[in-house]
Amino acid sequence: MKKLLLYAMAMTVAMGVSAQYRFESPLYGAAYYHEYMPYERLDKDISMMKDAGMTVVRVGESSWGLFEPQEGKFDFGWMDRIIDRFHDAGIKVILGTPTYSMPAWLAHKHPEVLSEKMNGEKSHYGIRQNMDFTNPTFRFYSERIIRKMLERYAKHPAIIGYQVDNELEARGINNRDYFIGFRNYVKDKFGGDLNLLTKEWGMNYWGMNINTWEEFYERDGVTNPSYKNEWERYNRKQIADFLNWQCDIVNEYKRPDQFVTHCFMPAFHNVDQVESFRQMEYPAINVYHNVQHGQDGQLIAYAGDFVRTVAGNNYLITETNAQGTGWDSAGQYPPFDNQLRQNVYSHYASGANMVEYWHWATLHYGQETYWRGVLGHDLEPNRVYREFQRTAKEIEKIGKDIVNLKKNNKAAILYSHDSHHALTFMPYIKGGGYPTDVNYPVHLAHKALYFQNIETDIVPCDKMYDFSKYSLLVIPPLYVATDSVLEAIDRFVENGGNVVMMCKSGYCNEHSAVRPVIAPGPLRKACGFYYQEYSSIWDMKLRDNVFGLGDRNSIGTWYEFLVPETAVPLAYAEHPFFGKWPAVTENKYGKGKLYYIGTYPSQDLMDSVVRLAAVDRGLIKDDEYRFPVIMRSGVNDNGKGINYIFNYSSDPVNVVYRKCDSRNLLTGDTVKHGDNITIQPWDVAIMCEK
Repeated sequence: MKKLLLYAMAMTVAMGVSAQYRFESPLYGAAYYHEYMPYERLDKDISMMKDAGMTVVRVGESSWGLFEPQEGKFDFGWMDRIIDRFHDAGIKVILGTPTYSMPAWLAHKHPEVLSEKMNGEKSHYGIRQNMDFTNPTFRFYSERIIRKMLERYAKHPAIIGYQVDNELEARGINNRDYFIGFRNYVKDKFGGDLNLLTKEWGMNYWGMNINTWEEFYERDGVTNPSYKNEWERYNRKQIADFLNWQCDIVNEYKRPDQFVTHCFMPAFHNVDQVESFRQMEYPAINVYHNVQHGQDGQLIAYAGDFVRTVAGNNYLITETNAQGTGWDSAGQYPPFDNQLRQNVYSHYASGANMVEYWHWATLHYGQETYWRGVLGHDLEPNRVYREFQRTAKEIEKIGKDIVNLKKNNKAAILYSHDSHHALTFMPYIKGGGYPTDVNYPVHLAHKALYFQNIETDIVPCDKMYDFSKYSLLVIPPLYVATDSVLEAIDRFVENGGNVVMMCKSGYCNEHSAVRPVIAPGPLRKACGFYYQEYSSIWDMKLRDNVFGLGDRNSIGTWYEFLVPETAVPLAYAEHPFFGKWPAVTENKYGKGKLYYIGTYPSQDLMDSVVRLAAVDRGLIKDDEYRFPVIMRSGVNDNGKGINYIFNYSSDPVNVVYRKCDSRNLLTGDTVKHGDNITIQPWDVAIMCEK
């Protein structure tokens, strides 16, 4: 502790009162758990990390049972040693609060903190994230361990930030107290007016109206879509409240030059990002993606486009694949040569300021035995380690040129948490699931932009209504929306923006109740059509080979019988009945245009409609790069343009460089506008404009 006091005194002198953590170069590292190692090897691990060029580690988020092995008896000496050694080695540390994996004594003494699910299912001890994180007893012990950790480590100079909890989601919590909290939340939202609740949720259906709040029924057997959607909103609120509660505690202790973060998953529908990020300068995300022949960078970009947009800042990658992943050994797909390095730069190109792997060393026991780290089970340098080492040397050389990348994208995807859940409760397609839920095909929309090199932000439209900075909006099925959101879209088009909108949009209000007007309700003028019928359909083609796609001109699943008023039909189904109504329309409205797809399109058809709208707004030209060549751009701290050009394929590609004269940061070569350059398989060129 004397050593820590000396650190604290030195840091107090060194820091200004308004200091904030500043990234001078991107960080590159891994999660590290010496407590999981089969034998003592801390010094060897740190030596190997230094040789590899590692600059950051994340520690502690899973180890409550070691910090507090018995109730009220704390042991921090083992972590003191680890953090001190990292500091001596010049490796930065992110310390996690360990609340996602509670100790055995807590579950034994207070089984009421374990979560209960719907239909009587109960959680048991033996897995992480098995608690009701709103439970007062759990909160009491959580606060105590967080305060004990912060009292001990907040002044340690190795620690640059704190991760609160880990991959937090509601995970089906349905405890009695949790339900009572929901009932109180609904009561407050409707001002205690049961008549208003009955009206908005349509509770007279099947005679499920209630006359007192005590009669408010539990989630288990509910069929009402309004109830279900409000329950999901409540889950998101509880997640945000818990994270902000932890942030409040950490902020009492942390230094001004330290940050607070949390590692989210890219299943964005389960979290209120706006409220959850509120106290996080650098939120984090864990991205596990395809490699080998499936490597394309799209999920990396999707995750970054959302987190970066909502944070209004750069972000962190706290977990991503180093080798094969999985809770068994059935999905072992390590990256091809050069793919690990390419993925690092894919993250930085989207605005990440840190990339960490989960994890440093592959486990020899436990559920994640085959979720492999940088090192394999033999704990010796290997192919992945050497590629890490090569990449780290490059980052050390060019890091100051690529850190803190800023973007000014003119395209956006409007993301609706409510629509995602509502279309899960009332699906029009059977099947689907993360990360490409077919009922809310946000990835279909993102791929249409990404693979055509139209950089995009992802905006949660249920929280953010100002779209004025964009010239193109792509809108997955906006099934649930307030009038104010739909009116904002109307104004956006009227004022000169282009919109590509998918089917089922505008159909329900914010309560997931169908609007009692002719569809598409408040969007009718902007869309330029109306419809009163729709049909489930089988796969079919569009007639006359529109968009020049041949057999890829396909549609299926859903068809709305659009009746144009001012809209111009662009495509019809090849069918004697359904072909009476257009499948795709374009409507000039004010200064802008709205393109509507009244069916479920193939990826190629979605691409074509998005391209039509983007070319019309001047966002791309017909000779732009196409996948497997992907360009990602931004502006660095010095105001210079940074252009990443990726080759996501196993063959070399030749491209014409269309930006202004630049320097290739990785080779030092000067590349002029119009020069031909070759990008090797699974490689990247990073250009700094002169």
